[in-house]
Amino acid sequence: MQSKSPLKVRATLEDVALDAQVSLATADRVVNQRPGVRAATVAKVNAAIRRLGYRPDPAAARLARARPRQVAFLLPAGSNRFVGLLSEQIEANTEWMRDQRIESEVLSVDVFNPAELAKALLAQKGRRDAVMVMALDHPVVRSAIDLLTQAGTIVITLVSDVPSSIRQHYVGIDNTAAGRTAATLIGRFVGKRPAKVAILLGSLSLRDHAERYFGFNQVMAQDHPHLVVLQPLEGQDDPVRNEALTTQLLRAHPDLVAIYSAGAGNGGISVALRAAGRALETVFVGHELTPDSRADLLHGTMDAVINQDAGHEIRSALRLALAHWSKGPVLADQERIRIDIYLKDNLP
Repeated sequence: MQSKSPLKVRATLEDVALDAQVSLATADRVVNQRPGVRAATVAKVNAAIRRLGYRPDPAAARLARARPRQVAFLLPAGSNRFVGLLSEQIEANTEWMRDQRIESEVLSVDVFNPAELAKALLAQKGRRDAVMVMALDHPVVRSAIDLLTQAGTIVITLVSDVPSSIRQHYVGIDNTAAGRTAATLIGRFVGKRPAKVAILLGSLSLRDHAERYFGFNQVMAQDHPHLVVLQPLEGQDDPVRNEALTTQLLRAHPDLVAIYSAGAGNGGISVALRAAGRALETVFVGHELTPDSRADLLHGTMDAVINQDAGHEIRSALRLALAHWSKGPVLADQERIRIDIYLKDNLP
């Protein structure tokens, strides 16, 4: 019979202090990188940490905190249905956040207005331990993110990134790949007949929309040169604006065979297609599996939806913040947001 090896007991901070022959308070200061400890003592404590394989216990650290962590989600104001899904997932994770000693608040802001978004970001300075933001890639927004980060607040961009800022993490899909995927789908659906393709997006100032547009044009130029991609139209994710823009497109271009919606507000596009009697003959590919896009897939108005999991994104953003606070590991595969493609035949 094989004998079972004894379970390895996790080293405690008391073990580190005893091994380094320092007080528990001194060991705690070194582990948490607080000032006031001599360099030689820091070296002794760090050597003990390595010898014992000490790792801080995140659960114990959370219980020891005098106050909960304060987190703000800055999400776009308006009727964006995907933003509604994000808000629902924040609410669904309230109990989990409570267990992690996190208190959250959702704030609505006009993300298409850089000055307003920057103001909302800077208003969190000194009040929040972390801010998750659907961001506009604009100089004043980048500056606000940098100032907030430098003040000690974790900033995580959600869905739309500002990569030149010093934010800690981005949580979202590879949007260039998403745009390329949309182009491949439309090219396959349309076939080899020469025709025109339209693209509607919220704003080219939104990094995710700009990257989708870039990826879309890459594949169209390389693999489908017989399809003419019209100049992009910006509807600011507003279904009313998108309905008006789509109506104008259909009147101006009778040979329009496909529409790619790189942003939100897809309901307005669907309304315009049905009103013109073009719903079943125009290829329509958009983003995010909402109740509206699900209905449009089943009806045949939409042909494909490129989706990112709202629940995964909210949970990932919170896990990344926790890892930062606890100095714990980040599992890259766990935090990678996948691109999902839904047709009417594989709806969950």
